[in-house]
Parts: sequence; C-alpha cells; structure tokens
Amino acid sequence: MGSRQSTMDYVLEQISQAGDVSAKKMFGEFGIYCDGRVVGFLCDDQLFVKITEAGRQHIAQPKEGLAYPGAKPSFLIDGDLWEDREWLSTLIRRTAAEIPLPKPKSAPSSTAKAKATAVPAAKKAAAKKTTSATSATSAKSAGAKPTAKAPGKAPSKPAK
Repeated sequence: MGSRQSTMDYVLEQISQAGDVSAKKMFGEFGIYCDGRVVGFLCDDQLFVKITEAGRQHIAQPKEGLAYPGAKPSFLIDGDLWEDREWLSTLIRRTAAEIPLPKPKSAPSSTAKAKATAVPAAKKAAAKKTTSATSATSAKSAGAKPTAKAPGKAPSKPAK
C-alpha cells in the first residue's frame, strides 16, 4: 500500500525534539533517521522503531512487528502513542543513542580498481587463446596443415 507523506510529516513533527530527525523515501515507505542513524520505519502508515534495550525500558508494554517481509523485528508503536510528542521524542532519542553511526562509504581503493580492469583483460586473453585453438583444430579436421608464424618473421621456404 505505501505510507502517505502526510503521515510521515506528522511523525517527523512529533519527534522533532529527539535531535536532527529526517526521513528518506524507500520503496514507497520511509526510513526514519535521528542524528544520522536509522532508528525506524514508517510502513503502511505504521510506525516501527528499532529494538534497543533503552527502547524496551521506555515502552511500558512493547509490541513487536515486522516493518516489511524479511525485516528484523521492531517495536510497533500504536497510533495513540504518537500523540505524546515528549514520550515519542524520548523513545527516538534513546534508540538513536544505542545505534552506532553507519560506516562512512569510501572510494574504491587502487587495488580494487586494478582488479576491475585486470579481469576484463584476462577474459580477453582467454578468449583469444580459445579462438586460436579453435582455428587450429578446425584446420586439422579439414585436412589442412596449420601454419605457425612467428610474429614479425616471414614464412621460411621449404628446403630443396
């Protein structure tokens, strides 16, 4: 079904006291970020918050659910709890405090670049060898004598 932008805007407004909060649209749903960490998801207009020990202590009776098929379990926050801005902001702030920052993405190393260019060259060389071997085999089966020519040399004349 997908979540509505208006629902995401409301949640962001309610958790604005938690820190630097934002959302990113992902496959019709939303990832929720606080201080650079993914803290939850809004899927089918339902709020899911990552499970942390601090979150478990903050929620009186936590319910768990899956934000999407194959997802790790998350706390499913009932809609009536969204109304309490202070409670919800505290939950998000405490959750973010327990989640490590994502590792920074680095540029590919020179080794990785060398490997990436070496692989196509190796494939070309292998293909060339296969083509030469196939030509020699075809010539033999047709009864012709394969000629081996050294690079840069003219073919030698048969001795009389």
